[in-house]
Amino acid sequence: MTELTAKQQRIVDFILKRQRTDGITPTQREIADEFGFTSPNSVTQHLRLIRQKGHLKSDSGKARSLRITSPLAKLRSRIVDIPIFGSIPAGTPQTREQEAEGCTTVDVKSLGFIPTRNTFALRVSGDSMIGRQICDGDIAIFEFGADARSGQIVAAFVDGQSTLKTFIIKNGKPYLRAENPKYPNIIPAEILTIQGVFKGLIRKTND
Repeated sequence: MTELTAKQQRIVDFILKRQRTDGITPTQREIADEFGFTSPNSVTQHLRLIRQKGHLKSDSGKARSLRITSPLAKLRSRIVDIPIFGSIPAGTPQTREQEAEGCTTVDVKSLGFIPTRNTFALRVSGDSMIGRQICDGDIAIFEFGADARSGQIVAAFVDGQSTLKTFIIKNGKPYLRAENPKYPNIIPAEILTIQGVFKGLIRKTND
C-alpha cells in the first residue's frame, strides 16, 4: 500500500468523517465543495490515485459507494463535531455574546463520553482555573441542562455576566470559586444560572 499525499489523506479523512457522523459517503460534488475544487473532475483524479494506492474501493456506476480500505480505518472510533459558541472568561466575569462560530471535531473514545445535542464548547480566556489544569486558549466542553453538583466546574451566568468557575454550595448557599489565588470567589448578588457543566478539555499546543 503506497503512502498518500497530504491532500489525499485529508480527502480520505473527510470521507471517513462523513461516514461516521452522517452515516453516508459524500458525493464527488460534496468532496469538491469541501476542498474548493472547481470541478468534480479534479475529485475524480484524486480518487483514482487514492484507489491506485490501495486506500479506496468503489462500485462502478453506484453513487456513494466509496469504501476506505486502509488497515487503520477499522481502528478509528466515531468522530463528532461539537459547536463552539465563542469564548468564556476564566477571570473576572464579563458580558459575552455566545453565537456559534464553528465546530471542533473530536474522537468520541478520546473524549471519554458520548456527546449529545446539548453538548457545546467554549474557548477559555484567562487563567482563573489553572488550579484545575484549565488554561487560557483551551477549548472547554460542556453539557447544557445537566444538574451541577458542588465541586463541579461550570460555565455560569452570574448577575448578567459569564464566567468559568467551580460551583460550590456551602451552608445551602451557592457561590463560584476561582482556582487561582489571584482571583476572588464570586457570591451572586441576584442571579446565578448554570449554562453548562464541564465535561472535557481540548488543548491546542503552539506550533
